[in-house]
Amino acid sequence: MSKMSCESSVMLDRARARRVPTPGTATILALGKAFPSQLVPQECLVEGYIRDTKCIDATIKEKLERLCKTTTVRTRYTVMCKEILDKYPELVTEGSPTIRQRLEIANSAVVEMATEASKACIKEWGRSVEDITHIVYVSSSEIRLPGGDLYIANQLGLKNDVGRVMLYFLGCYGGVTGLRVAKDIAENNPGSRVLLTTSETTILGFRPPNNARPYDLVGAALFGDGAAAVIIGADPVLGQESPFMELNCAIQQFLPDTQNVINGKLSEEGISFKLGRDLPQRIDDNIEGFCRKLMEKRNLVNFNDLFWAVHPGGPAILNKLENTLRLKSEKLECSRKALMDYGNVSSNTIFYVIENMRENLKREDGEEWGLALAFGPGITFEGILIRSL
Repeated sequence: MSKMSCESSVMLDRARARRVPTPGTATILALGKAFPSQLVPQECLVEGYIRDTKCIDATIKEKLERLCKTTTVRTRYTVMCKEILDKYPELVTEGSPTIRQRLEIANSAVVEMATEASKACIKEWGRSVEDITHIVYVSSSEIRLPGGDLYIANQLGLKNDVGRVMLYFLGCYGGVTGLRVAKDIAENNPGSRVLLTTSETTILGFRPPNNARPYDLVGAALFGDGAAAVIIGADPVLGQESPFMELNCAIQQFLPDTQNVINGKLSEEGISFKLGRDLPQRIDDNIEGFCRKLMEKRNLVNFNDLFWAVHPGGPAILNKLENTLRLKSEKLECSRKALMDYGNVSSNTIFYVIENMRENLKREDGEEWGLALAFGPGITFEGILIRSL
């Protein structure tokens, strides 16, 4: 490359980044996503689910129809399809021990999606796959030894001395946990580049509806499948990398004695979830203090001076957050759009939110500081004070 073209590239990179990255602080350098081929419009979900599970209970159908209208979801992607049900009809037999079959489907599906998302991310990043020094893999949808991190590393052609970290069964806050872990790796290993990838499928929890398990219907109405990936690194290389977000400070907090509010249990039939009705209120009661902890790191005071990347666990959680913190309606627009387009895809969803807001933050009047937040089993809060570049 000529000196002139190098200088042009540097100037372009500087023009793209309005703010200078803080030396030694982790940044997001690229982002990718992937989904299974089956797209399900929400208006088609009830008939399909009732047909596939051979449900003849009219009251269950009515409940699911009501839930589908309140979730605000419009479309979702799913691994489950007719071919899988034809091959494994026992998946819709109540009480059938099907954990082996579910893992046969899920283990390969999550790696395929994570690999596709990672390839898209690496392509956007623009550097060689050999420059990746670490991989952090997040999933609540597979179980095996070795884990999916090794399979993904092999399929991507990562070096065999790549540092691997696997984060299993964290649920909805797993994506932000992954960011926190990748941030620590990047900042403590100068020159490192961390591939963080998340991948989720609802296969482990798919089952025929039962009035004794109302939570299954919530899952059917709300959750989707997919994967995401980001490259994390400190001290971006001018002319080669285009950081768009800085991971400034990160904290985690759990609420004592709330481990049964979000409850997931693995059995021979798959995984079953229980969501307490008081979940939105528990989050609401504690969220302001948690946000203040992060904001105090940079002497930030006004919630509406920030941009907000919030995991959309469901519309009730977003509504509570908006009301409690007196946020302007547009502040959670990117979270609501991610929920609308993809449903709740557990650990992945925060990255769909971040992608939605990437264009917004390029505006000249865009906010400099924001918060990335997610909530999950524990009840656990994950938060990162982020900075737009």
